[in-house]
Amino acid sequence: MTEVVSIKFRNRGKSYYFDPAGMEFKIGDKAVVETSKGLEIGTVVQANRQIEDEQVVAPLRPVARAATEDDLRIEELCRTREREAYVIGKEKIAAHGLDMKLVDVECSFEGNKIIFFFSSDGRVDFRELVKDLAGVFRTRIELRQIGVRDEARMLGGLGICGQPFCCGTFMDEFKPVSTKMAKVQNLSLNPAKISGCCGRLMCCLRYEQPAYEELVKNVPKTGAFVETPDGYGNVNQVNILRQTVRVKLDGEGDDAYRQYDAEDVAVVPGGRPRDGSQPPHVLVVRPKKVQEPEEETDPWEIPELLITTPAEEAAKPAIQSEQPDKPRPIRREDKPAEQGKGRQGRRQRYGNRQKGERSSAEARSEAQQARKGNRPKGPRPKADGQTPQEQSQKARSKNYYGRRRPYNRRPRNEGGSQPKGEG
Repeated sequence: MTEVVSIKFRNRGKSYYFDPAGMEFKIGDKAVVETSKGLEIGTVVQANRQIEDEQVVAPLRPVARAATEDDLRIEELCRTREREAYVIGKEKIAAHGLDMKLVDVECSFEGNKIIFFFSSDGRVDFRELVKDLAGVFRTRIELRQIGVRDEARMLGGLGICGQPFCCGTFMDEFKPVSTKMAKVQNLSLNPAKISGCCGRLMCCLRYEQPAYEELVKNVPKTGAFVETPDGYGNVNQVNILRQTVRVKLDGEGDDAYRQYDAEDVAVVPGGRPRDGSQPPHVLVVRPKKVQEPEEETDPWEIPELLITTPAEEAAKPAIQSEQPDKPRPIRREDKPAEQGKGRQGRRQRYGNRQKGERSSAEARSEAQQARKGNRPKGPRPKADGQTPQEQSQKARSKNYYGRRRPYNRRPRNEGGSQPKGEG
C-alpha cells in the first residue's frame, strides 16, 4: 500500500497522484508539486489515502510544500498575465491572417514559459507568430494545437442534460464513442440529438453501453421469425429495458399485434421456411412465477405519524383497562328529522309536560336568579335618579345624529292647570 494525495491543476482535466511526503492535506488545499514541466501549483481533490501499489504510475513525484501566501500571490500574477497574453495573442493572429482560433493561454508557475492553445481545421504555419510573441513577452513561447473535445473541456459549459460537461468535471481521458452504441440503445440517429456541444458524439453514450450489451442478448432482433405460445410471427418492436417484444402473428390482420415477454418467445433457426413447410417447434414453455396478491390499501387513508414499538403496543391495553369508566354525560335527545308546526310541533320539540312541571327554560332562569342573588324585582335605579321611562323619553328627544329636537307636545304646568291660550 502506498500513501498518495490526488491533485488537479487549474481545476479541470485529469487528477494526478503525488507523494504527500509526510504532510496532511484536506480537500481544497493548495499545494506546490514537482512535475515534468517544473514546479506547479494545484488543488487537492482527494485527501491522504492508501492505494494499491499497482495503481501507482512510476515515478511518484513528491509534494514540494503546502502553498503559502507568496505562492498564492504568484498564482494570481500568473492569471493576470494569462489574460493579457490572450488579448495580445488574438491581435497577433488577426495581424498575421492565420486561420486559427485561440482557445486558452497558460503561464507556468515559475514564469519561464507561456503556452497558447488553439484549434484549427488543418495545419497552420505559425513560425512568424511565435517570433512576434517571443519579442513581446521575452520568454519561451509554445503553440499547441488541440481538438474540438479538448476545446470544450477548456472552455466548459452545460450539456443538454443541464449539467456541466463531463469532460470538464470528472472524466480523466476521452474514450472512443461510435454510432453503434446509439443503435444498440435504440436512440435516434439524428446527429443533432446524439451529438454534444463539441460536435462529436456525446461521451455519455458509453456509460450505459455495458448494461445494454448484456440486456440485448436476451431479446430477439427486430424482424426475426419467432415462435410464441399463440403461434409463429415476426418481431415488430423490441423494448430492451422492459425485456418485451411486439409480434405480428401469422394469419391475423395487418394491424393485429401482441406483446410478449422476451422469455416467452423463441427465435426459429434459419428464419421462415421458404418452401411453405411447417416451421420447427423450438419454444420451451416455462412455468410462470405466481405473483402474490398485494394487499389493497386505501390511497386516502391517513398515515400514522407516530410509530409505536411492540412493547408500547403490549402495554397500551393494560393502561386502558386500569382507567375507571367515566360516566357518560347526559345529552339532549336529537331532534326528529321532520317536525310539525303549531301545538303538535311544540309537543315534538319539548314533549308532553304535565301541569305543574317546570320547563328547562324556567329551570335555567331560576338558576340564573340564584346566582345573581336576591335582587329586588323591577327596574334597576340609575345613578342620576332617572327611571327607564324618563331615559327613553330623553333619548327620543334626540335625532339620529345626537342633536336635540323639540318635543312633539308642549309640557303641562307644574300646577296641573292648562297652558296659556287654551280653554
